Amino acid sequence: MKDRRRGVLYAVAGGVFWGGSGVAGQYLLQDAGFATEWLVTARLMLAGIILLALDAARHGGDIFRVWRSRRNCAELLFFGVCGMMLVSYSYFASIRYGNAAAATVLQYLMPAMIVLYTALRYRRWPSGLELFCVLLALAGTVLLVTHGDWRALAIPLPAFLWGLVAAVTGAIYTLSPKRLIRAWRAPLIVGWGMLVGGAAMAAATRPGLWSGCWTPLSSLAFLYLIVFGSVAAFALYLGSTKYIRPSEAGVLASVEPLTAIVLSVTLLGASFGVLDVLGSACILATVVLLARQ
Repeated sequence: MKDRRRGVLYAVAGGVFWGGSGVAGQYLLQDAGFATEWLVTARLMLAGIILLALDAARHGGDIFRVWRSRRNCAELLFFGVCGMMLVSYSYFASIRYGNAAAATVLQYLMPAMIVLYTALRYRRWPSGLELFCVLLALAGTVLLVTHGDWRALAIPLPAFLWGLVAAVTGAIYTLSPKRLIRAWRAPLIVGWGMLVGGAAMAAATRPGLWSGCWTPLSSLAFLYLIVFGSVAAFALYLGSTKYIRPSEAGVLASVEPLTAIVLSVTLLGASFGVLDVLGSACILATVVLLARQ
């Protein structure tokens, strides 16, 4: 029971830290004037370096061995660029145009995207529960985006579209490194994925050395985003799977959007009404139902 409580605590803490990272990102992007490209590049590269350094210190092994196979190289590059880089950029782009609460909830359409991908990939019709979850997620998205009024969007269109991209790329990010993580270690693969994704973003956008208005508050927000919202969140979430099942960890980590909602409302003054809550509840219910299956 001690180990189980530890696993639950780790998973919840990881979700809370992730939720806080969205709010920190919103402050940096909207109030401190940071560029999305620079923030994503800095976050991925710094967090990736820290994760790889911690993995090397803990295991005392050669962190470069994973690159000695052509298959590993191809899968790492795909995971870093199409998974880690794209999901990070689309998530923060959605935050920039909208807010952290809505962006985080939209990203949690990812399980429904995985259901649809699995149905197409293996040419099988979704089960009754899976189909219900997809429809539930769709209903929640409609409520969140329209508030029941089809004539106008409740959130900016770019924020909605980037949120959908974050859900799709989140599915890629979740599925693509499965073989590598089983063969190696999750922190090692996630660290390399972050570093590759950050390098790819830097090559694609050539962000400047500095971005935004650096103040004591923005510096604290940036530090939180790297240390707690990235490194500690991943370490706690992955550590929880030693003590509880991954499906349970996934459900517990869904405290992330709830944290983003509460912090957005209390710290940033975001508006989140009854229909927003109802739509978010529908989307998050799919996480619980699919994880139980």
